[in-house]
Amino acid sequence: MKQPGFFDVDERLARLSGLGDQLEAFSRTVGFEAFRPDLEKALAYSGRSKGGRPPFDPVLMFKILVIQTLNNLSDERTEYLINDCLSFMRFLGLGLSGRESDAKTVWLCQKCLTETGAIQKLFERFDATLRNAGYLPMSGQILDATLVAAPKQRNTNGEKADLREGRILEGWEDKPVKLSHKDSHARWTLKFTKAKRQEDGTLPATDLALPFFGYKSHVSINRKFRLIRKWKTTDAAASDGARLREGLLDKTNTASTVWADTAYRSKANEDFMDKEGFVSKVHRKKSHLKPMPPHIQRSNAGKSVIRSRVEHVFADQKSQMGLFVRTVGITRATMRIGLANIVYNMRRFLFLERLNASA
Repeated sequence: MKQPGFFDVDERLARLSGLGDQLEAFSRTVGFEAFRPDLEKALAYSGRSKGGRPPFDPVLMFKILVIQTLNNLSDERTEYLINDCLSFMRFLGLGLSGRESDAKTVWLCQKCLTETGAIQKLFERFDATLRNAGYLPMSGQILDATLVAAPKQRNTNGEKADLREGRILEGWEDKPVKLSHKDSHARWTLKFTKAKRQEDGTLPATDLALPFFGYKSHVSINRKFRLIRKWKTTDAAASDGARLREGLLDKTNTASTVWADTAYRSKANEDFMDKEGFVSKVHRKKSHLKPMPPHIQRSNAGKSVIRSRVEHVFADQKSQMGLFVRTVGITRATMRIGLANIVYNMRRFLFLERLNASA
C-alpha cells in the first residue's frame, strides 16, 4: 500500500460529489439549523455542573437520524457507517479524528424525541420551510394508508386477547424486562393482493389474503407537489376511513377537493366533508353481488388517475428508504414513521428544487 498523500481525502470527496452524493445535496438545500429550537427543547441535556463530556450538538444528532432513516439502519450499523463512510462524515461535519456518537447516544436521541413528542413539531417546522419556499398546499389533497411491518410477536391466543384488552400478561408482572419486549399496540391484519395470472392467462376468481403484523401509516398529500401535509399512525388493524375525521384533512389547501379510495367512502365521511367545505372525489363502492354500473366504472377510473399519485409516496418510502418499524410500542412507531415522512418531504423538496432549476 502506497503512502497516503495530503490531498487523498479531498480527491475522494470530490469524486463522491461527481457521482452524485445525495447527502451533499441535502446540506446545500435543506436548512437544518431551522430545526435547532425544537431540537434543543426536546434534547434538553442536564447542566454540566457535575462535570462530564459536553453533549453532542442537537442538529448533528438529528442529521444522524436522517442518515439512519434514509438507509434503514440499526443503531449499531449507524455507528459503524458514521466512522466508515466519508460521505456521512462530510454531511455531519466530522473529520477523520475526534469523537463520534455511538449507538447508545443515537438510541438516547430517539428516546428523547419519542418521550417529548417532538417529531410532530419537527414535521411542522419543515412544512413551514416548504411553504416559505413557495410549495403551498394546492390543487386538492389525496388520502391513503399503507401497512408498515414490525417485528412479529409469538403470542398464544390467550396472550393476544390480553394484549388487545390492554392487560398485563399473566405471570409477567414481575418481569418488566421481558414485558418491555412485548408490543401491545401492533396488530395482525389481512393484506389483500391480486393473485397472479395462471398459465393460460386467466386471473383467479379470488384475491390473496396475506397475514400482516405491524402498524399503519395514514397520510394526506397535496396534489400539486405530492408533499405530505398531514399524517397519523395507528395499529395495522385500524380502519382507514375513520381516520379521515381525525385531523387528516388539510384545511389550508387552496382547493377543497379530496381524493381517496373506497375505504374512505361512508355516509359519516361524506357528511363530515360536506360540513367542513370539502368536495368529495372518493371512489364509489360496487353493490354487493352486483356488477358495477359502467358510469361508476368510468368515474372511478378518472379519479384513479389522480389518486394513484399517493402510491408513489409509499413506494419511495418502502423501496428507497426500506421503511420498517424496529421498535416496540406505538409511541416509538409514531416517531419512526413521522421521521420517515420528514425525510420523504426532504427528498421531494430536493427533486422539486432541481426541477425548477432546470426549467
